[in-house]
Amino acid sequence: MTAGEMVAATVPMVRTLNLEFLESTAERAVVRLPDQADFHNHVGGPHAGAMFTLAESASGAIVIAAFGDQLTRAVPLAVKAEIGYKKLAMGDVTATATLGRPVADVVAELDAGKRPEFPVAIQIQRADGAVTGEMTVVWTLRPNA
Repeated sequence: MTAGEMVAATVPMVRTLNLEFLESTAERAVVRLPDQADFHNHVGGPHAGAMFTLAESASGAIVIAAFGDQLTRAVPLAVKAEIGYKKLAMGDVTATATLGRPVADVVAELDAGKRPEFPVAIQIQRADGAVTGEMTVVWTLRPNA
């Protein structure tokens, strides 16, 4: 099961929005929100909440891809998120997530008994390539009790 499939299987909101996981590796995750009238805002583009969920889901996919081998000893949790809406989004939008710290550094902190935090940066783009939003989600790996 890929990281994207795992996120889709365990997070009902992903299925509600019909998010499509195009790529999910430890280096990059790409997720598409298809254009759906049920999730439009007052100007006919994707609602801000749908775009937030899209970007957060892309960040979750990269976290699972990068740290899936740590799930027996730690739970990944989003700590905080910040999003900026830059341009009007219309049609399909795609979120691309990248990890902000080397995997080995995060795992080393976990090995040392710490609760590591790490940022994931996400860009949201329209089909024409214009960046419509940018988001950062800070994640942690909370050690199991």
